[in-house]
Amino acid sequence: MRLQIESIRVGYDDKTIVHDLSLQIPDGKITTIIGSNGCGKSTLLKAITRILKHEHGQVILDGQNISELKTKELAKKLAILPQTPESAHGLTVEELVSYGRFPYQKGFGNLSQKDKDVINWALHVTKTDEYRAQTVDALSGGQRQRVWIAMALAQETDIIFLDEPTTYLDMAHQLEVLELLRELNEKEGRTIVMVLHDLNQAARFSDYIVALSKGHLVKFGTAEEVIVPEVLQEVFHIDAVIGKDPRTNKPMCITYNLLQTT
Repeated sequence: MRLQIESIRVGYDDKTIVHDLSLQIPDGKITTIIGSNGCGKSTLLKAITRILKHEHGQVILDGQNISELKTKELAKKLAILPQTPESAHGLTVEELVSYGRFPYQKGFGNLSQKDKDVINWALHVTKTDEYRAQTVDALSGGQRQRVWIAMALAQETDIIFLDEPTTYLDMAHQLEVLELLRELNEKEGRTIVMVLHDLNQAARFSDYIVALSKGHLVKFGTAEEVIVPEVLQEVFHIDAVIGKDPRTNKPMCITYNLLQTT
């Protein structure tokens, strides 16, 4: 395993959000983190990618503690698409995607031919090259999300983190983004780690699922191991009925009720 999380503890001010959590991220697979609001999903993602400093434990990437890696060195190994990317006001699609080449540039040098080739490739595989000259502001939500993914791809990292990449998108655009990520995983061999709210999407598109509750790891495994009534009861406090998706044969949450509290 290239990426290992060892007993990390993360918090804000005096409140601990993630409690001594250990996890190994499988190489070349899609791993999805699920859990209720406020359980620590995004916090865990930010700690793994060094956006947030952890109080205890360590994150090991390729045998090195990520806290000891230089920023550009780390940016060549992993990319992250946050839940709400910073505004790209006034930037064209091509300009935004070119920012992914920052880790490879020295000073404020111009883009090399290799940089341009990678940018063109990222635009092509995300099907965003047709509007490369348009401003990002002028695009639909689904198109913008694909452009941000293209920027992450331009970093040429083997590992890509995405925090709720389907947020604010309609059903068709959600499916479009998730199918793109699966294609990148299958054809390019990228390791994908993402946070999703939709359990059925998580089951359909993930090789492995991490289920969190109140900052603790409840279950790590395949969809068949995690999307089960007992785990969902502990994680979401629901009484779920689980069936099988007739198209994918993956587990599917058909319906659920809130657990009765006494």
